[in-house]
Amino acid sequence: MTETSGRIARAFRDHDSFDRVDDGRFTSTTTTFDGIVEASENDGRIDYVVRVRAPSLSAAVEDGVAAVVEEGWLETFELRVADADGVVRGDHDFEPTVELAGDELVVEFAFTDINERRGVDDAAALINYVEGTYVQGIIPGYEYVDPVGRLVDRARQAGGR
Repeated sequence: MTETSGRIARAFRDHDSFDRVDDGRFTSTTTTFDGIVEASENDGRIDYVVRVRAPSLSAAVEDGVAAVVEEGWLETFELRVADADGVVRGDHDFEPTVELAGDELVVEFAFTDINERRGVDDAAALINYVEGTYVQGIIPGYEYVDPVGRLVDRARQAGGR
């Protein structure tokens, strides 16, 4: 990857949702799940790759879930993630990928923007959207382990339950 330009580094530094990992890579500081953004400049435009890692449903549940439940949950999650274009400011045509790698989901978006600040805002929105979409898909009746258990507890506290 090429060295991050000053404007990209400044946009991420000025945003309250990211810390720099190394040249061209920035980590989300406001979400429970691991969100990493890679950014590089290409002819004045900035290419972003947003990657979010989250536990699979069976890894998030204390006693696991049946394969059919996991498959249905994953299919629904993929459909919901595909609607991410509504949460960003830029005019991007997303084709996110969702992969199940062992006990982990890996969601990836790629987009290009000429405005570095809008691109950073959109990267943060995508990471938050993935986490929110995951939480919306939590199935009642299961005992969830951390980090998902903490998300469920926070949601209950916010809801006054």
